Amino acid sequence: MIKSLFAATAALSLASAPALAGPYANVEANSGFIGSDYFGTVTDLHIGYENQLGENASYYAQIGPSFVTLDGKGTETELGGKVGAGVDLTENINAYGEISFITGEENAYSTKVGVKYNF
Repeated sequence: MIKSLFAATAALSLASAPALAGPYANVEANSGFIGSDYFGTVTDLHIGYENQLGENASYYAQIGPSFVTLDGKGTETELGGKVGAGVDLTENINAYGEISFITGEENAYSTKVGVKYNF
């Protein structure tokens, strides 16, 4: 069940490349729906670190508690984390990727890759 929520929320999340080097805190809530039915929310309270990789690339890593609230089932605390990187292919085009995980009855993993064009 958590795997389904995690997959649904991973598909809904947006990517953004890190802007500054150093530690950061990230609070993020991702809610999942199947059709018009609310399934649940995963709220991350993570600490992380981001930095540049040369002039045109950056990376980040974060970890911390993830509060999993399933509709009508209460809230469970799990461990979640993400690592990702982005590279500027041109002045207007950035390619990025991310791998994330969350613990639970079964550990769940997710990947995200994409290309962003800035106008």
